[in-house]
Amino acid sequence: MESIMIKGVQLVAALALLVVIHEFGHYIMARIFGIKVEKFYLFFNPWFSLAKWKPKKKAPKYDSNGNERATWRDTEYGIGWVPFGGYVKIAGMIDESMDTEQMAQPEKPWEFRAKPAYQRLLVMVGGVTFNFILAILIYSGIAWYWGEKYVPIETAYEGMDFGAPAIEAGFRNGDIPMFADNNPIDASQDDMLFRMVNAKTVTVLRDHKDTVNVAIPNDFMLRFGKDDMFMTYRQPVFVDNVQGGSPAADAGIITGDRIVAVDTVATPSYTELTAALERFAGKPTTVTVEREGHRIQLAATPDSNGKLGFRLKDITDVYPTVFIKYGFFESFPKGWEIGTGILGNYVSSLKHLFSTQGVKSIGGFGTIGSMFPDRWNWYSFWSMTAFLSVILAFMNIIPIPGLDGGHVMFLLWEVVTRRKPSDKVLIYAQYAGMLFIILLLVYANGADLFRAIM
Repeated sequence: MESIMIKGVQLVAALALLVVIHEFGHYIMARIFGIKVEKFYLFFNPWFSLAKWKPKKKAPKYDSNGNERATWRDTEYGIGWVPFGGYVKIAGMIDESMDTEQMAQPEKPWEFRAKPAYQRLLVMVGGVTFNFILAILIYSGIAWYWGEKYVPIETAYEGMDFGAPAIEAGFRNGDIPMFADNNPIDASQDDMLFRMVNAKTVTVLRDHKDTVNVAIPNDFMLRFGKDDMFMTYRQPVFVDNVQGGSPAADAGIITGDRIVAVDTVATPSYTELTAALERFAGKPTTVTVEREGHRIQLAATPDSNGKLGFRLKDITDVYPTVFIKYGFFESFPKGWEIGTGILGNYVSSLKHLFSTQGVKSIGGFGTIGSMFPDRWNWYSFWSMTAFLSVILAFMNIIPIPGLDGGHVMFLLWEVVTRRKPSDKVLIYAQYAGMLFIILLLVYANGADLFRAIM
C-alpha cells in the first residue's frame, strides 16, 4: 500500500507541474496579445473549488483606441478538486467551458475572437510549446546535475539477460547486442532499447564467438507487459559485502570473491546463481570462487530460502564504466538531443497503437502511475516527468476537436482559406471532441481497472 501511495504522489505531483506549465503557456501568450483570461485553474472544479483567489481590481487602463486593457487582475486563480488536467478560460473563445452566452454578445477588443488568426494560433500552441521547453530544461538539468553514466555494451563481457518476450523472439541470455539493422548499438544513446525493439534485425555475439541475426517481430513492442523487461546487463557474482553469521561468512566467502559455480553448475551471472542455490536450499554443497587469480572450492549450506547472505557489487563497479560530466552550457544541447529523440521515437511508435494488440495495451492513470518507482527517487521522478511532458505536448497537438490541436486545425484552415469557421461549427466540433476524449479516458482507465482485478 505504501508503494502505491508513493507512486500516486509522484503521479499527481508530476501532472500538477505539467498542467500548470501547459496552461501558463496559453495564459502568457494570451496576455502578450492583450487577451483577457477569466480563469486559471489547476485541476477541474465542477460545482466548487478547493481554493481560489481573484485579485482586487484597480483603475482600468486604456489603449490608444480608448479600449480597456486586459490585465492579470482580470483572472480568477484556483485549484479544483478533480485531480486531472486544468484549464484557462480565455474570453471570447469556444472551449470546454462552452460559454455560448458570452459568444452571443457583441465582440470585445480584448477577446480571443477579436484577434488576428496568427495571434490566436500562437495562443493555442503556447501550451504544447511550454511543455516541450519544460522537458528540454529538465533533461538539461539531469545532464548537468547527475551527468551521464553507462556501461558500454562491448565491455559487458557476460552479455545481457533477456525477458520472456525477447527469449521467444530468439535472443538468449548471454548474447551481446552489436547491431540494429546494421547500425552499431551504442549504450550512450538514450534510445538504444527503442532502436533495438523497432529494428527488423538485431545482430548479437553469442557465446563470444558466433554472430547471430535475430529477426524482430512486427508486434515485438506490444508483447511486453508492464512487468516484462526487454534486456538488462548480466551481473557477474562479485561479492561486495558479507553479512556476519550468514552461510557465506561460515563458508569463508570474503569481499572481492567471484562465485563462478555451485556444485557442478557454472554461475557466470547472478541469474544462474539464484537458480543453482535454490536447488540446494538448506542442503550442503560446494561453492567455487575466484580469488586473486585462483579458484577455491568452499563448503557452504544456503539457508532455507536458497540465500548465502552477501551483497553484490554494483554493475558499474564490475564492468568498465563511462562517466560524462556536463557543464552548465553543455547540458542544454544534451537536453535538446534527449528531448527531440524521445519525441521522434514516440511518434514513430504510434503505428502500433492502431493494431488490435495496441488498442488492448492502452492504459490510463494507473498505467502511467506504475511507471514511477515505488520509492521516492529524484532522478527517476524528474526523468519520468520530462518524458510525460514530451508525451503531453505531442498528444495535445493531435488535430482532435477539444484538444489544442483541434483549435490549431481550424485556425490553419482560416489562415489558408481566409474564411473563419462559424461558431456553430466550432461548438459542434467541441462537443464531438470532448465526447471522444471522455470515452477514451473511460476506456483507458477502465482497462487499468480490469487488468488490476483480473
